[in-house]
Amino acid sequence: MSDDPRDDPRQKALDTFLELVAQRGYGDVTLSDVGAATGLGRAELYRLYPDKLALVTGFLSRIDGEVLAGTQAELDPEETVRDRLFDLLMRRFDALKPYRTALNSIRRAGLRDPLMALVLGPALMRSMAAMLEVAGVPAQGLTGAVRQNGLFAIYAAVSRVFEKDETGDLSKTMAALDSRLKTAERWAQTIDKYAYSPRRSFASPTA
Repeated sequence: MSDDPRDDPRQKALDTFLELVAQRGYGDVTLSDVGAATGLGRAELYRLYPDKLALVTGFLSRIDGEVLAGTQAELDPEETVRDRLFDLLMRRFDALKPYRTALNSIRRAGLRDPLMALVLGPALMRSMAAMLEVAGVPAQGLTGAVRQNGLFAIYAAVSRVFEKDETGDLSKTMAALDSRLKTAERWAQTIDKYAYSPRRSFASPTA
């Protein structure tokens, strides 16, 4: 049995789906197209991915895994939360870069399809929660939900820059992300200052 991850039917189907979407657009790709291109039978493909939305959420999970795999086991006390989130989000954009054409097609489809946005929303919020937790920021409860939404707002805004960033090192994306995170940090510090909250802030290195 091959140990090459490209021989894994699940990964093969996902790679094929992304290639087809990049070539034709999300709306013009069917599950049958993926099955025909991979040689997977209908029953086997359905078992792996029952619909196209399952393929998209599988793609998001793959990106999450790539981003989180590069994190250190222990937090560096010299780093701020902003530093950690910048690193995590830039690693996410780097991981997405090879799939940008397919990703843009999927994103446009989501804007036209409320059901698709409804399904993918929770998957993206799980991604935001995972990155907050890895950065040392609690992401549970009501406060955590606010943080998740705040990070998602930053991610969504910077994604629009990423879509058109043709620089080799994604320098425009980096600049936009740095600016957004600095603004978020200032707001968090201001809120903490006037609320006299003993809780750890978004901006604190030990948050």
